[in-house]
Amino acid sequence: MLKKLLALFAGLLLTLGVYAANQSDLRDGHPDTYTVKRGDTLWDISGRFLKKPWLWPELWQANPQIQNPHLIYPGDVLSLAYLNGGRSALRNEGGPHVRVEQLEDAIKPIPLADLKNFLKNTRILDEDSFKRAPHIVAIEENQLRGANGNLIYVKGLDAKAGDQFAIVRASTLYYSMPPDEEGQPRPVFARPADSFFDGQKGMLWHHGPDEFTFAGNVEVYGYEVLVIGHATVTRAADVSSALVTYSDMEIRAGDLLLPVDDKPYDSQYFPHAPKAVPAGMTVVNFTDATNAVGPHQVVALSRGGKDGVENGQTYSIFHPGDTVNDDYRYSRGSMKAFLHPKKKKVQLPEEYVGHVMVFRTFDHISYGLVMDGIRPVHLGDTLHSPE
Repeated sequence: MLKKLLALFAGLLLTLGVYAANQSDLRDGHPDTYTVKRGDTLWDISGRFLKKPWLWPELWQANPQIQNPHLIYPGDVLSLAYLNGGRSALRNEGGPHVRVEQLEDAIKPIPLADLKNFLKNTRILDEDSFKRAPHIVAIEENQLRGANGNLIYVKGLDAKAGDQFAIVRASTLYYSMPPDEEGQPRPVFARPADSFFDGQKGMLWHHGPDEFTFAGNVEVYGYEVLVIGHATVTRAADVSSALVTYSDMEIRAGDLLLPVDDKPYDSQYFPHAPKAVPAGMTVVNFTDATNAVGPHQVVALSRGGKDGVENGQTYSIFHPGDTVNDDYRYSRGSMKAFLHPKKKKVQLPEEYVGHVMVFRTFDHISYGLVMDGIRPVHLGDTLHSPE
């Protein structure tokens, strides 16, 4: 109940936006004003002065000269002084002013420069799009691998000469299984590409033994693909020719072609608490690690846009409590431990790990950046409203 009330309260703060930040929200020792510097991010600023960095809208509400929280520029002066015990904001004497800076000069919510390669090179396809994607059948002169300057031959490409495409390779399959208990949310899992069999049939869960279980059907949530190059069509036909103009790694038969995404991510969102946390939302995959990650690393989350997840939402990460044996009351090998196997088990409370901010969403999966933390993030860690 407490978590639900906290989530509701956070949602009201964001949707109504009628109260200025309370003095108690500010960290001790804060200055009266802060001048925004190039290289700042919204998270940096709010994290520096607010006890809860995701409550950036409160700081914005206290600075009416900032007309748009998405567009804050180096040189802007933010007021951190509050009157009447923190219940009303100190007004900026200059009032609102006209912008002459370019939009790209505005500071970003998080250090997007550190994520650009990931943002531009990763996307998730639904099962139908994955099935229909054109694929490379061969490389010029029957080479096993291709690179810049090589011709590739593509099956199923609907294009004309001169069209440009991204070359992608499947990396992860996301799927959900029926829950262990009826009424619980479906858990989501990640299957890495190295466990796929060769060819499309092995990558698709099509008439395979895993498509159905005794508990119910398995749902494919999407295929994560990595952009590994670009190609320009030189001849359009049933089997089209295309010239590889850029590649990060060797191109091979079975790689897919997709339209180039001109705007792969939203750069103008800002940190905020979710109105509600989707049931069963967990950390389901890492993008650049195997066992655990920390601040400024990317994690895949088990819920997406269709679950109400949106860019900028900030969550608290908790590690589920482990189950241990109470060897004090139920010593190992004792008759008491043998007769009471359930009672000897003790469920430890979950532990706070850190915060994650969502920066890219798909229908059922989203990506988040770990913003801060006091311990490593592990697969299966659960998400809650920030506290």
